[in-house]
Amino acid sequence: MNPLVSPSILSANFSNLAEDIDMLNRSEADWLHIDIMDGVFVPNISFGFPVLKHVAALAEKPLDVHLMIVQPEKFISEVKATGAYVMNVHYEACPHLHRVVQQIRDAGMQPAVTINPATPVSLLKDIVGDLYMVLVMGVNPGFGGQKFIPHTIEKVRELRDLLDSCGSRALIEVDGGVNLQTGARLVEAGADVLVAGNAVFSAPDPMEAIAALKSL
Repeated sequence: MNPLVSPSILSANFSNLAEDIDMLNRSEADWLHIDIMDGVFVPNISFGFPVLKHVAALAEKPLDVHLMIVQPEKFISEVKATGAYVMNVHYEACPHLHRVVQQIRDAGMQPAVTINPATPVSLLKDIVGDLYMVLVMGVNPGFGGQKFIPHTIEKVRELRDLLDSCGSRALIEVDGGVNLQTGARLVEAGADVLVAGNAVFSAPDPMEAIAALKSL
């Protein structure tokens, strides 16, 4: 089965954002990945809900919203108001993760949890049964264009084994350093969803780059 592709608009041209979203609408992309950063949980600030509101109005694909922020549970209603399909929070940012996951699902969105490169897969054992998706970071979160961390491949394999052993049907998503080379290895290891930023928007033909990732 071919992977889902969720291009990250963090790498889009914000002076022509409407054009880039139109391109994604016409492409084979499955979702639009939205990285929201607060400058606290990660050392960068991206954009907030005013921008996301306009993105949501233009987008014809489901929104895959990834909150790289402290206390993401405070913004469940704001994310829901954008019509988001997936709300993704970081394991490291949620001391009461099970409650947050329940709140996301109760709000009518699909709950997902992200783990940073240094966070062990095993810590997810007690929550994977409640998740729609797990996102494994292939770089340290905060900036686009970083070099892929090779150990991510092994983490995806380990996560696939954990999901299978728990009977969980959660999807495995990978964000950071994803291109055709790393993407092929990730899909072979068990990844279901590929988030790609630079590999799409820096390509000579972004729509062709998305189609190539879809064919992995």
